[in-house]
Amino acid sequence: MPCIEGDKMRQERALAAETEHVTAGPVTGLRRGAFLGYQWLLLAFLLAGVAQIFLAGLGVFGLFDTGGDTFAPHRALGFAMAGIAVLILVLALIARPGARAIVGSAVLVLLTSLVQSLLAGLGKDHAAYGGLHAFDGLLILGIAGYLFVWSRRHEP
Repeated sequence: MPCIEGDKMRQERALAAETEHVTAGPVTGLRRGAFLGYQWLLLAFLLAGVAQIFLAGLGVFGLFDTGGDTFAPHRALGFAMAGIAVLILVLALIARPGARAIVGSAVLVLLTSLVQSLLAGLGKDHAAYGGLHAFDGLLILGIAGYLFVWSRRHEP
């Protein structure tokens, strides 16, 4: 009996490991291309995030004089990053690399397009929200970095 129990447990673990990849059949050219695009856009998103931090620093110290709005370049890049996050999600849905990648990409869209704008708006009147805006930015980059590293290790 212990041998049957051990086999059953091994099968359950193998099934759990297989459910991580939500693929249905072999990886086609379209799915492979979408996965490569997903990886490249994640890398571009991370590089834009580094530029975003730099632009925030320039805005804080007032280097850009754009009629009183020193954060205009930071804001514009933030909106561009939200668009990139949507493209990342679309490519993840096409490539179907796994539930983790799809959920992480969806969270990336929510954090970049909704939460960041909300916290930035609230931060004008309450500094604590501005601090949460910065913390959320770091969280966004952490998620994108995790997804990028994960995608490099789990290529189809």
